[in-house]
Amino acid sequence: MHLLVFDSGIGGLGVVREIRRLQPGARISYLADNGFFPYGEKPDAVLLAHIVGLIGKAIAFLKPDAVVVACNTASTIALGALRAAYALPFIGCVPPIKPAAAASKTRVIGVLATAATVRRAYLRELIETFAPDCEIHSLGAPTLAALAERKFRGQAVDVASAVAPLFNQPGAGRIDAVALGCTHYTFLHPEFEALYPGVTWFDPALGVARRTLAVTEGLSAAPEPRAGAAWFTAPLPDLEIMRPRLAEFGFYEIRQGAL
Repeated sequence: MHLLVFDSGIGGLGVVREIRRLQPGARISYLADNGFFPYGEKPDAVLLAHIVGLIGKAIAFLKPDAVVVACNTASTIALGALRAAYALPFIGCVPPIKPAAAASKTRVIGVLATAATVRRAYLRELIETFAPDCEIHSLGAPTLAALAERKFRGQAVDVASAVAPLFNQPGAGRIDAVALGCTHYTFLHPEFEALYPGVTWFDPALGVARRTLAVTEGLSAAPEPRAGAAWFTAPLPDLEIMRPRLAEFGFYEIRQGAL
């Protein structure tokens, strides 16, 4: 089986790690749209057209058996259009509202995501379905994805000022669970826990990997010669830093530029 995992940057690598743990025999190609990063502050219409077109090119070129959209912003904006346009399974990524609500003792939970995810109706539907009795505090954080990219590259980061507005909202001091609504935030998990040790932080990566396992069960395909590469839509100025980091996730071949 050949999976294409897509994200705006390095965020989806947390999902890749969990997929490899659950499906060690899967072939995985990774597509990072670093040329259009960050997604969170761009208009929905612009993102929709861009994402559908880019993933369409990747499908035609790489011929995966299924696509994992390991990006909350891309999933909430484009998943429906992708499923309508291309005849193969798509697995999306949504904020883990359900487990956060289930775990909360105070019934006050936080949602930390990009601005694009926070404003989507889909988030409100998740809250109405899985957390109707909870008080919800949301924050569309404009800088955290970029900080995650820096952390991934070994740079020191300080997330305190980016996260504080979530907890500074009236009543938010009782938050005991936070749903991370951006896969980039996986790589900032230790920083979040250090700042707010009494809060449980829910990462979407494992849930996406489990859903991928369920959706792709029984799929099989001939070996794909290009499977296993990490593709970036723009050149990486720090390629020599990224090369060993990507190898940790099973990607030893790095391609840059247009597919």
